Amino acid sequence: MSAMGTFHVNIQVADRQELRFSSMDALVDTGATYLSVPKDVLAELNCTPTWRRTFAPADGSTAEYDIGPVSLRLNGEAQPVLCVFADKGSEPLLGAIALETFLLAPDPVNQTLIPVIGRLM
Repeated sequence: MSAMGTFHVNIQVADRQELRFSSMDALVDTGATYLSVPKDVLAELNCTPTWRRTFAPADGSTAEYDIGPVSLRLNGEAQPVLCVFADKGSEPLLGAIALETFLLAPDPVNQTLIPVIGRLM
């Protein structure tokens, strides 16, 4: 059971060459900036980080994490997105920038992602 306003969606993640996708459920989290997937899962897919950045996890601390490009597939469409190489065993998160890449927004009432119109302002 999800907390009010939160829900999970199925995503598939691969390296940029899209040789093999791994399916997982991710928490839709617009408070997170990027897609976040455990680093051991990304290593199995031969995804490699390109740099490190500082992030603030939910507990309010700060920590450095590797990030790099991956291929994310939602609803049958694949797009390149930046991904945080999260701690082993952590829950995958589908963050705001990944959602915006697909022009999707959360509908927490119906627990689904809905298409939105892109903005050029």
